[in-house]
Amino acid sequence: MLILYLIACVIAYLLGSIPFGFVLVKVFRGEDIRLSGSGNIGATNVARSGAKALGIATLVLDALKGSLAVAVAWLLSQTSLNYCSDGPCIAARQLMSAAALAAILGHMFPVWLRFKGGKGVATALGVFVVLFPTALVFSLGIFLLTVILTRYVSLGSILAAIAFPIAAYFFNHATWQSLAPVCGICLLVIAKHHQNIGRLLSGTEHRFGAEKQL
Repeated sequence: MLILYLIACVIAYLLGSIPFGFVLVKVFRGEDIRLSGSGNIGATNVARSGAKALGIATLVLDALKGSLAVAVAWLLSQTSLNYCSDGPCIAARQLMSAAALAAILGHMFPVWLRFKGGKGVATALGVFVVLFPTALVFSLGIFLLTVILTRYVSLGSILAAIAFPIAAYFFNHATWQSLAPVCGICLLVIAKHHQNIGRLLSGTEHRFGAEKQL
């Protein structure tokens, strides 16, 4: 049983650690995205650097790698590695949740960039669309409503992360075994926004669509 967790999580970490934002900006613009804006390798910073198309591509690819990591875990749960005499050794969703957390850790702490990665929002979107789609729809509603009302993308991401485990429990009837890694993911996403939280409290956070002051 432990070897199955290990295989699923290693694959998920490696998939999650692919720094698409860094790679795309490096290939198409010859620049290091870590030296621009917030220094983050995620889609928001890529778009704010003036490369909106690359920002969209980063968002899609970061989400897809998360979805793929969880899908691979589901495939592994269907193999003979997960066979016990009375049925599957590990519930599929339980293994998928562990892989989801590993993928987020890969994105946030990629070995290729000295463990300095992104905030994990897009990758979390990718893992959750496979894992708990109904809860994701609810959280996306929270995100969009917050951004529309406040124009703070960071605040929308934080509130969506808070809402997601609650929604997964009520809408998807998640067990504690699958919910625990999800709570870990959401806490990591919130923790990665610590600088944004500071700027929100001080009133200096950048609003979506607002021109930057020189």
